[in-house]
Formats: sequence, C-alpha cells, structure tokens
Amino acid sequence: MPENGYAWWYIDGVSHDGQFGITLIAFIGSVFSPYYKSARKSGFVNPENYCAINVALYGVRGKRWAMTERSTPMLTRTRNDFALGPSNLTWDGTTLTADITETAFPLISPVRGRIRVTPKIMPARSFALDDAGCHVWQPIVPMADIEVEMNAPSLSWRGHGYVDHNRGLEPIEDGFAAWEWARMQGKDRSLIHFDMQPRQSSLQHLALSFYQDGRIDTFEAPERKPLRRGFWGMSRVTRSQSEAKLLRTFEDAPFYTRNMVGAQIDGEAMTGVHESLSLDKFSSPIVQKMLPFRMPRAGASRRFF
Repeated sequence: MPENGYAWWYIDGVSHDGQFGITLIAFIGSVFSPYYKSARKSGFVNPENYCAINVALYGVRGKRWAMTERSTPMLTRTRNDFALGPSNLTWDGTTLTADITETAFPLISPVRGRIRVTPKIMPARSFALDDAGCHVWQPIVPMADIEVEMNAPSLSWRGHGYVDHNRGLEPIEDGFAAWEWARMQGKDRSLIHFDMQPRQSSLQHLALSFYQDGRIDTFEAPERKPLRRGFWGMSRVTRSQSEAKLLRTFEDAPFYTRNMVGAQIDGEAMTGVHESLSLDKFSSPIVQKMLPFRMPRAGASRRFF
C-alpha cells in the first residue's frame, strides 16, 4: 500500500423482492476517515493505520449502520483473507464469506451475522478512472447471488449481489471533485456506469455491460437524468432513456447518497444501486467535524477535533 493511498473492497446486495439491501466495504486507508485526512496534513502516513469495515443494512423496519475505524495491529490480511478486529472476510475459491461483529453508531446497537456472495462471473480486468492511472476500479464480481443471515438485527434474505475493488495512489479527493455510479441488474446482464469529475480534466464517463457468458461490452449510455435532491442538498443524477425513478433512499448524508433506482437502458427496464458522491462537500470543515460521531476510532477519544 502506498503512503497516503487507499484500497477498498465493496459488496452490495438487494433482496429478490426489493425489500432489503446491504452494503459492506472493507477499507485500507479509509477514504472517508476524518482521522486519516487529518493525519495527512503532517505528511505521508501509512494507510494500514486507518482501516474500517463498514456495514449498512436496509430493511422494511429501518436501517443499521456501523463503521468503526481500527489501527494496524488490528489488521491481518493474506491473499484470501481480510480480518480487522472482530470481523473478517474470506475467499475459499468459490464463495466470499463475511463474518461480521460490529457496533452501530450513533445509536449504539450490535451488527452481527454472515454474508455469503457466490459469483456468477469474475472478469479479470481493471479500469483506470483518471488519465494518470492513479485511481483504478476493478469489477471483481459484476453478477452474483448473495445470502444474508444476520443475528443482530434478526433477518435473513437472498438476492442479487455485486463485488468490486477500488485503489488509489493518492487521496481520492485529490483526484476527483465528484462522481455518480450505478450498477443496474438486467435479465441476463449487469450494467455499470460511472460519471466522474476529475480535478484535472472534464467529465469522464465509463459504461460497461457484463454478461453471464463472461463477455464485457461497452454500451452507449443514455442521457443523464436528474433525481430528487437529497435532504442535505446533494444532487443525484443517473442514466436512463426515459424518466429515472428514485425507488428508495438507502443513505442521505451531507456528501453522498446511496439509492435504489429504476431506469430504462437499451429498451429494458432495470433496477439497481446508485451512488452520488461530492468530495468537495466531504472536505468541508463542518463535515469533517461531524464524521467522528458516525465513524468512531477504536481506542481513540470521540473528542478528536
């Protein structure tokens, strides 16, 4: 891991009936950590000292969100395993299993259970998100089956899932001002598109189709369609041939939103997970002061600032 860099492994899933959702992100050099951002002011620092596993559960009775940051002694990782504190992710060659023991904040409650992701396809390809190649995205598993078995809160469901990986040689806010991302689930394919605003160039776009037979194609993405702004004023835009639909808001924060959306692409009605991110808003002093209340650091005072 390069100093001041980052890496994350992202999992999401939506139940077949659309009633439940989950995201799980394992971070090294947590890109949204106020502690990591503050430490970089003094120079180059080790990203492995700023790690977290973020788990967010969405259901008909509300949501539960956990993200405790931990330091280097609490991290163990090998080619097939990622363990941080009491939680771990393991790849056995056919299934990715996450055993989670975390605590939700700011309303303290346990988050415990197991998530299993079984890939349908695993394309071995990465994509640079900027001209310099400092930020790279890899769609590890664009199509998967996901099983969620949680003890706290008590819930169980099956659905369609997704896994990807991002890594960077510099802080993400140094490379980008904002981005919009979506992964849409069709009948026999998964569509993923990025709209990125790099710091040093004009708006960039990436649109890919992943098929069950392993093919990867680019596609002509439809026009950008606005969705209703978030509570904090975050803009939300996705791609659709007809009016895009905001089906559900999973997260609505000052600098990002995560949503379930409906869109029409290539004449097919699709639903999927959508994210809007503003790195300018993330970097604002007031947001940096708010973040420790959602992202505590193990062994550190909550009075970080």
